[in-house]
Formats: sequence, C-alpha cells, structure tokens
Amino acid sequence: MTDPFNASSISPCPGPENRRGFLKMGLAGFASLTLPGILRLQAASPVTKKKDKTAVIMVWQPGGCSHIDTYDPKPNAPSEYSGPFGTIPTKIPGMNFTELLPMQAKIADKFTVLRSMRHGSPGHPAGTLRMLTGDTDSRDKEIPKYPDWMSVTNYLRSKEGPRKNPLPPYVGMNFSSQRVGAAYLGDAYGPFTVSGDPNKPNFSVPNIGLSNAAEVKQLDRRATLRQKLDTLERTFDQEGELKALDEFEIQAMTLLTNPKTKDAFDLSKEDDKTRDRYGRNTWGQQLLMARRLVEAGVDILTTSLSGPLCGRVNNWDDHAVNHHVFDALRYRSQVYDQAISALIEDIYERGLDERVMVVVTGEFGRTPKINYQPSTGAGNASAPAGTKQPGRDHWARAFSNIWAGGGIETGRFIGATDKLGEDSIDRICGAGDFLATIYHHLGIDSSNVLIEDFNGRPTPIIADQGKPIPELIG
Repeated sequence: MTDPFNASSISPCPGPENRRGFLKMGLAGFASLTLPGILRLQAASPVTKKKDKTAVIMVWQPGGCSHIDTYDPKPNAPSEYSGPFGTIPTKIPGMNFTELLPMQAKIADKFTVLRSMRHGSPGHPAGTLRMLTGDTDSRDKEIPKYPDWMSVTNYLRSKEGPRKNPLPPYVGMNFSSQRVGAAYLGDAYGPFTVSGDPNKPNFSVPNIGLSNAAEVKQLDRRATLRQKLDTLERTFDQEGELKALDEFEIQAMTLLTNPKTKDAFDLSKEDDKTRDRYGRNTWGQQLLMARRLVEAGVDILTTSLSGPLCGRVNNWDDHAVNHHVFDALRYRSQVYDQAISALIEDIYERGLDERVMVVVTGEFGRTPKINYQPSTGAGNASAPAGTKQPGRDHWARAFSNIWAGGGIETGRFIGATDKLGEDSIDRICGAGDFLATIYHHLGIDSSNVLIEDFNGRPTPIIADQGKPIPELIG
C-alpha cells in the first residue's frame, strides 16, 4: 500500500487560541501586540529547576532513517537484509558505519550512537508523537494529546524569571513534524517558526531586528496606541494580571528592534570557509544557523532534514513505491554526512559541547528486510512509475540515533540489535528514556514534573515514563 507521508500536506495542529493569535503578529498588525500577550500567558507556569544555560539542537529525519544502511550495518546478514553498501571503520575500534558516512566515521570520537531504540508505534503520526511527546497510543492521529518536549521546556523555563536575551527561547526551523505541538499548554509555547532556504542570498526572517529608524518609530507609535487601548481593560482588571504587561511589551519590542536578533539569523556574518564547511545547500546552512542561534542564546532549536535534498517525496520514507531506497540514500548521503559532521565538530571547537546537546533522530527505522514494489512516479532517486524497485518500510522494533555535546562521554555505541537488525537485544531504550535524557540535560526532572491538562488534571510531562540513559548523562 502506498504510504506517501508527505508532511507538506499536513495542516499545522490547531491549539487553544489566545485572544491575540500569534499569526497576527507583525508590524502591520502590531496594535494588537500579540507577542506581549503570549509572553504574558507564559507567566502562568510553574517553575522547574534547570541547569544554567543548557540548550538542545534536535535534527529530525522525517520518515525514519534506515539503521542498517547507516549506523548499524549488518555485513554478514543475507543480501536481502544487508543491502548493497560496504562498511567502513570509524575512529572508534569496533564501531563501523556504512560507506555512506565517511565524514562522520572520521569524527566518531565526538558523538555516541544509540543502536537499541525501540517503541510500539509503527505509523508516522504515532511514531512521531511517541518520540516527541511520549504518547503510548499506537494509533495514528493528527492532533497531539500531549505537548512535545520542546513546548514543555519552553513552558517551564518561561517561569524561571524574565528572559533577558532578546532571542526567542524556542525556534523551529523548517521543522516539518506538524503532528506535534503545544497541545493543552497553548500556542504561546510553540516555536518561533523560521521557514525557507537559508542558502538563498535573499533569505530573511520576518518580524525580527528592525533596523530602519522610521520603522522603529512607527512600531513605537503602535505600541503606545496599544497601551491606550488597554486603559479600559486595566480598569476592570480585578486580579492585577495586566500589571506585568509593560514588561512583556518591552520584550516584544526588543525582539523586533534589538540588532542582536537580526544578527543571530544573518549567515552573512559567518566567513566563507565556515559556510563551505557545512555545505552550500539548504541542510548545511540550516545546521549552521542552528549553531548560531544556540550560541546566541536560543534554548531549543528543532530543524528537519527534508525537502528536495531527500529525493522525490521530500522525506526519508523510503518505501519502494516512493523511492529506490538505496538510490535515495546515496542521493542525500553526502549532504547529510557533511552537514552533521560540521555541526558536531563546530559545537566542540567553539566550546559549546558542555552546554549544547545535539540529537539526530527520526521517528523510527526502516525494515531490515528489503522488499520490491512498483514505483509510483519518476523523480530524484525513483524510477519511472511501474518500475519495480527496492524499498524499506516502517520499523519501530529497532533503530539508531546519535548524540553529541551535552557533556556526555562520546566515542562509543550503546546497545545492539540482533544479527539481522530486526530487534534491539541489548540496552533497549524506549521513547520515554529518550525524552527523559533530553529533559535531564535541560535540568528538568521528568519523573516529578506535572502540568495541568485541559481538564485541570496534573499530567506527567512524559506519558511513556522513562529514565535518563546513564551513558548519555553529562
């Protein structure tokens, strides 16, 4: 059965709408001052103790990456499992990758491979929700029941005191997993969304870093108007909830007028050598911008490696009906290998490796056994329609992800799968463990933090409760 998993066709998840919807934000509509309203909403959250200044970059592979063809090769398995790629040694004795990842193999001492991930949600929506929210429901659904870890972190950190950094705490850059979101936390805790190709010379991010004096003056007039419109509302404010509004107005104005915000998104500030190192393409420049943003003070950065660089269907969902799985992996591997290697090396070279954790993963892996089906269409990495070609389907029983930074001990692999790559058999880790590990780095005790849901019920922040993975604790 065809399973196109075209993320671009999925509408963003609806959520509770505050009285000044975020999508109305912008200079033209700034009289409503949506962003201060959002910042004010953030003042209603409980405080959790955190590590100082920790951050996470999550690189998402939508559709799921084949573990056998990348980080967990099975050269001694029958050819219908092992695939066509040879294996290469890494810098770590006993840890081999496939030939598709020569650059990562050379820096394998700077990250750890977790080879024994597994969960019980084999569909794209359910798998994504499992990995990012801990939802144990194996049924596919388009609207999340629980908030993702990114929104939860944003929610909890918002109550640790006024944010002094003008940059938004949570940025989603071309992040195509639209099946997740803030759920009952409300849209206020979702990402500051950045879309487009940062490799293009005309790339820009709207609503940040206004530098034109006339625009700043106009914005100031609109903010003043907003203050006047709130006069009546303040009069009837029995709880004094609007007393903090001026503070949030200042934060919003800072986001729009502080030169630091514009500079952080400006890749022209990087020298040509650095930009070349990451790769002059969408993925390379996305990951370079991710490094720039966390270095400048963004706490949570999520970005998807999707789009044309993946092949015909713009993702990693390498069914035979979508892609020739091995042509697709070859097609994207050089760009992927270069961009990931550059990000990891840069994190260490710039002294960010204690503060910043890098996680690269998808929602699951791909079937160890290769199958053959007729292609549904020609394109990059896919033969003409009707041509029988190889593919790998969804596989949640065993898959890999990689971890770097975060003060962890690197240069090793955790766990193992069986000789065919079908099942995790050693140091098995689930989605709850994955999430607990990320939260631990961020200073959040996921086993004890509860947040009220839509019905006012205290709800754990990980539905699929797990424990931090000891080898991935800095």
